[in-house]
Amino acid sequence: MTKIVSIVGRSNVGKSTLFNRLIGYKKSIVNSKSGVTRDRNYGFCNWNGIDFCLIDTGGYTNKFNNIFDNKICEQFFFALEESDLILFLVDPSNQILEIDYEISKILHKLKKTIYLVINKIDLLKKKENISEFFKLGFSKKYCISSINGAGTGELLDSIVSIFKNTDFFVKKTNQFIPKLAIVGRPNVGKSTLINTLLKKNQNIVSNISGTTRDSLEVFYKQFGIECILVDTAGIRKKKKIKENIEFYSVMRAIKSIKNSDVCLLLIDSISGMESQDLNIFKIIENNNKGIILLINKCDLIKNKFLEKIFQKKIKKIIAPFKDVPIFFTSSYKKKNLIKSLKTAIKIAFKLKLKIKTSLLNKIMLPIINKYPHPLINGKPITIKYCSQLPTYNPQFIFFSNSPNLIKKSYKRFIEKQLREKFNFTGIPIKILFRLK
Repeated sequence: MTKIVSIVGRSNVGKSTLFNRLIGYKKSIVNSKSGVTRDRNYGFCNWNGIDFCLIDTGGYTNKFNNIFDNKICEQFFFALEESDLILFLVDPSNQILEIDYEISKILHKLKKTIYLVINKIDLLKKKENISEFFKLGFSKKYCISSINGAGTGELLDSIVSIFKNTDFFVKKTNQFIPKLAIVGRPNVGKSTLINTLLKKNQNIVSNISGTTRDSLEVFYKQFGIECILVDTAGIRKKKKIKENIEFYSVMRAIKSIKNSDVCLLLIDSISGMESQDLNIFKIIENNNKGIILLINKCDLIKNKFLEKIFQKKIKKIIAPFKDVPIFFTSSYKKKNLIKSLKTAIKIAFKLKLKIKTSLLNKIMLPIINKYPHPLINGKPITIKYCSQLPTYNPQFIFFSNSPNLIKKSYKRFIEKQLREKFNFTGIPIKILFRLK
């Protein structure tokens, strides 16, 4: 089983910067403003051929000035509980603060390996500030700069040396594990859905828009399902984005869409499908990702007849790509959550399906011959051959005597036939016509 390392400390000591440095890319949002990181953010680090899981946590505090401070502390304790090794990050540019002593007392009570990591040594003018932190009483101490990487190699050497003799190595396999992104507008219930599936408070939930900032990944394995769930920040219109942190959150959410296999787009059952929901739908479609629509909080819909009306309206809005699974879900009643995940997994595997050219022609050409393209100026439009292109998402090429004259309506007809015959429900497919 993979070992877990958590980075903890007070606000603004460089935890997210170190996290990004160790995993090798910018996953956590970094900002000089305190309290940017709220949830536990997971990433994987590989050093000298050894993998371990790394957790970035929010800054611990003992002053609860808002709703998030208390929830960030809850996430801090969750991280401590699931960790095998803890990196206690401190900033020597200031003297030891009361909060540093409080965190050290919490850590000393744990029967776990603790590293005192003294950060920002590149900015340090007085070296004696470093020795002052030895008072915190940790035997394993490392001086680093997370911003330029100084000392991080020695730190990683020490971490993997502890793990080397334990049975934790991650087996390298070619097994495909689908990545499912939970996306939508702010406050549609994305984090609540993931918490319900995991049966624990994995991510912070509140009724305040913008609670989730980073895109948070978690491995899910239950009910025969194995996948990576990605909780994303709510995507709102550009004109409504008020601060840089929210801008970066939205950009991370869009990046998560691009890096996913299937997107579960949550729509609020009360407000219905709004223009921004359609914008998000188009982002998913344009990136050729599998799509499932979840009409969330359906327990608030009292009249079940409204569900059918809702479904018809949505299909009209998302046309012409209407072949999308729609589930009415409720985290509160746990309705259709597992069913929607299983459907998403099927779509993820279907995305990778490559249809043999012989089978494709055997099924599609008789249909095309039975329902040929209308004559153009008395001239017949013929399609002689078709094949699937070797792309990640399903793309098909049809060879014709006059590809430029083929009408949109006939293209939609061919797409509909492909969907029906090969079950491409929830998958954007692209059809190209070339001269034979």
